[in-house]
Amino acid sequence: MIDLKTINLVLGEFADRGISRETMIDAIETAMATAYKKEYGKRGQVVRAKLDLNSGTVEFEQVKTVVDESTVRFPTEEEEEQQEAAHAAPSAFGREVEESVEEGELPRYDAEKHILLESAKLMKRGAAVGDELIFPLEPQDDFGRIAAQTAKQVIIQKIREAEKLSILDEFAHRKDDIVSGIVQRVERGAVYVDLGRATGLIPYEEQVPGERYRPGERIRAYLYNVDEGFRGVYLRLSRSHPKFVVKLFEMEAPELASGAIEIKAISREAGSRTKLAVASTDPHVDPVGSLVGQRGVRVSTVMGELGGERIDIIEWSEDPETYIKEALSPASAIDVTLDSGEHRATVTVTEDQQSLAIGRGGQNVRLAAKLTGWNIDIVSTGGTEVAQTDGESVDITPEEETDPAVEAGIDPTEAEEVITEEPAAAETELPAEEELTEDEGASIVDEEESRDKVADDE
Repeated sequence: MIDLKTINLVLGEFADRGISRETMIDAIETAMATAYKKEYGKRGQVVRAKLDLNSGTVEFEQVKTVVDESTVRFPTEEEEEQQEAAHAAPSAFGREVEESVEEGELPRYDAEKHILLESAKLMKRGAAVGDELIFPLEPQDDFGRIAAQTAKQVIIQKIREAEKLSILDEFAHRKDDIVSGIVQRVERGAVYVDLGRATGLIPYEEQVPGERYRPGERIRAYLYNVDEGFRGVYLRLSRSHPKFVVKLFEMEAPELASGAIEIKAISREAGSRTKLAVASTDPHVDPVGSLVGQRGVRVSTVMGELGGERIDIIEWSEDPETYIKEALSPASAIDVTLDSGEHRATVTVTEDQQSLAIGRGGQNVRLAAKLTGWNIDIVSTGGTEVAQTDGESVDITPEEETDPAVEAGIDPTEAEEVITEEPAAAETELPAEEELTEDEGASIVDEEESRDKVADDE
């Protein structure tokens, strides 16, 4: 007999961990059936246990499947001898080795788990092949140490499987959303985050360059994958994923969460800059203003979560020329020429807008190309190409240095024949006069006056 108080306590504890009452009862019944078979059963038997939660008693029963000549094969004398020898030999780790059945071959008849159709009909009218007949077994409640240890391992395994399924069910609904947790540790570049019932992992390539993660600090990340592994559930998190920015804006802008506005495209270089193209499904809603917020409070909140990453929000347009002009914001473009064959756009900008259109290291034009899906060439008003990109790399044309001879109006081919004048001799720098005291200055004046007087007398 099982202590019902202990059973109810255990069931309540595991219910708080997300494991249902039915799952725990099934684990206990499976463990009891395994222990009974280990201690009192025979090889090949199929034993089941039923727990009565009202009395605490456990009933055991043997299950046999109804078969005939078309569903099983009867072993020969030689096979029976080999089977008896195999049963007599101890199996690895004390476990029963199941018979392997090759493809297309019928399983071997075993009297412990099979019953012929003729015999089954004598016990149950209307029995058919494939039915199960139940035979009660003698109740037992005294199990040896090995049987009890086996039952314990069965329960632990069942609990682990139930916890895995419960975590999978919980986080499967939170996939493609933002989760919050506490940093546990940083190991080999990967960040482990405690999410409560499970641990999330931020791989190195999914982290934002320049961010530092300290154990104990709270962090938010984007859950992009839920994997079921051999040792448990693996939750893959990211802070560099473009959708992380989208989900942050959904938390700040109700218009985006409700569907009044939608994000048509996004291009991001995590930790540095992001471009968003937004459109409105409601003509009364300003898509850009909704994400920026009053006095920029919404976009500032998102930028703060991203460590100050710059965010450009533009309005999406069906017209490619207008869309490309907006994508190069904050630079102003004069003209856009499209080449549909090569899917390339040539954008003309003034000289003072060139550096703004290209961006530091070509970042602005590169993100604009990713956002629009067009290859973009930046051309100055003079017709000189200054940059081109395919969205992945940017080729920036260096500024040409002007020849001094050309500036002087001299033909460069004749520049070598021009004789330059020698530089004038530098003026000798006189030493600074030393300051004189009042007495030294007076004596010098007296000497000069006496010298002049002698000259007059002569």
